[in-house]
Amino acid sequence: MKEIRNIAIIAHVDHGKTTLIDSMLQQSGTFRANQNVATCVMDSGDLEKERGITILAKCTSVTRGPMRINIVDTPGHADFGGEVERVLSMVDGVVLLVDAAEGPLPQTKFVLSKALKLGLKPIVVVNKIDRGDARPDAVHNEIFDLFAALDASEEQLDFPTLYASGRDGWASDSLAGARDNLDPLFDLIIRHVPAPDVDPEATFAMLASILEYDPFLGRILTGRIYSGSAKVGMPIKAMSLNGEVLEQGRLTKLLSFDGVKRVPIEEAQAGDIVAIAGIEKASVADTLGGLELTSPVPSTPIDPPTMAITISVNDSPLAGQEGSKVTSRMIRERLLREGEGNVAIRVRESDSKDAFEVAGRGELQLGVLIETMRREGFELSVSRPRVLFKEDDHGNRLEPIEEVVIDVDEEFTGTVVEKVSLRKGEMIDMRPSGGGKIRIIFYVPSRGLIGYQGEFLTDTRGTGMMNRLFHDYAPYKGDVGGRRNGALISMEKGEAVAYAIWNLQERGIMFINPGDKIYEGMIVGEHSRDNDLEINLIKNKQLTNIRTTSKDEAIRLVPPLRMTLEQMISYIESDELVEVTPKSLRLRKTALDSNERKKIQRAKKAS
Repeated sequence: MKEIRNIAIIAHVDHGKTTLIDSMLQQSGTFRANQNVATCVMDSGDLEKERGITILAKCTSVTRGPMRINIVDTPGHADFGGEVERVLSMVDGVVLLVDAAEGPLPQTKFVLSKALKLGLKPIVVVNKIDRGDARPDAVHNEIFDLFAALDASEEQLDFPTLYASGRDGWASDSLAGARDNLDPLFDLIIRHVPAPDVDPEATFAMLASILEYDPFLGRILTGRIYSGSAKVGMPIKAMSLNGEVLEQGRLTKLLSFDGVKRVPIEEAQAGDIVAIAGIEKASVADTLGGLELTSPVPSTPIDPPTMAITISVNDSPLAGQEGSKVTSRMIRERLLREGEGNVAIRVRESDSKDAFEVAGRGELQLGVLIETMRREGFELSVSRPRVLFKEDDHGNRLEPIEEVVIDVDEEFTGTVVEKVSLRKGEMIDMRPSGGGKIRIIFYVPSRGLIGYQGEFLTDTRGTGMMNRLFHDYAPYKGDVGGRRNGALISMEKGEAVAYAIWNLQERGIMFINPGDKIYEGMIVGEHSRDNDLEINLIKNKQLTNIRTTSKDEAIRLVPPLRMTLEQMISYIESDELVEVTPKSLRLRKTALDSNERKKIQRAKKAS
């Protein structure tokens, strides 16, 4: 039997985890020398490729002589932290990757704190050392300070460091060392990461850490074997965290990782990371084991969701024209399946039965779920996100607070500080971060950040970087102002006419093009003032038989503002919805009828 090392690669988003794994796979002989391989081969999902981020944790393995190294690629964005937390329970060591210019950022702190709490001893890799603005020595000191701030033990503080360029495929133990290949990293993993501490003679037990769906194999649970061995055909049972037996059956399909492929095997030993297919009810954090197993493998609790949206059936006048999955039953089944496989998401049915409350870690995570469903053919209505409050022992309302790290050019610092302060943000630190940039750290209520990303990019002319991470719950900070401008609302159903748009574009910013389908109550633009305004965009120019000496004015239209799904979800107010279909994204009022909206408004004022 081969010796085993199990490691996870952890880092802040975009610090180069997936690219480093590409190079490790290349240099371990996983791919032939002449094989054409896509970059970021581990980011296999369409959304992952488009956005350039890792959303789902994935396993791979490489072989170095007699040693098998199982590697888990983890997401770097805070919204997908639930993935990171559970995969760390599968490994015995972590490689912490930090950008040589940006240094440790909020998600670096988050993933490192989880690893240190589990007693793992990280290997630090200062990556992207070839960047023009790299500052490796300063970043190394910042990493040490971060370890100390997170109460690392003496052993953990004595971390080994490598300097690397994952893209170019080299690592070195000093800045002046050879830059040939990744051998120093492979050797350090084998030396520094302990072999799995397991009992091969005990009853088979495996903790499920990742759940996926495969069109051919069905539900696939991936995890580490903590004791004993698994053989195809053996009887097994699934147990929940509290020891309840969920189901019994036979182990019909056992899979191991060979590079980026899953290959069927007949037997697996304690310490290895494997996948099991054919289990009906068991989910993430459950234990699969032999029939003699008496207690489940302990698992770490996941941080709670901090934000929720309501997803309901699309009931607009254009409903059912583009999607194939439009009923509440289909939406319910899909959301419950997501809640089962994604531990960071919580799904609850509302009283109306046609709407579902979906709670998660942030706008990006919820946006990715909606975008995935949209591509699967669903039509949905989505509400504005709202934060989830808690109460302390004395009945006081507590709200989630996020640590926000902002890197901006010096000229924009005043604007950013002012805008974040209006959103009840409290500045904790402000210091130069090199290259004419300033790093500012705030504690901001989560609800104050809803919709701020777009405004932030506008204020910093696209040059600012904002990273956020759940910090803690704190007493309610008071009201935060919402969108300042009202909406331009269509008063008719039909197709938008260029002449009508041209006539009305001085009233505000339009969201639609001529020829777009519109309906009564649909939001077609943003008013230049703070009140909502109903407009007619299907009105054509009146033609007469009277000739005039002046020529008709040429119609010149300002290009409409196009928003992404996440921007739309953040943009809407509490009385508005985003209509999501496979081909279109539209904004609308919850109440489409003008008289009904006025009634609701009067009732609000009266109360």
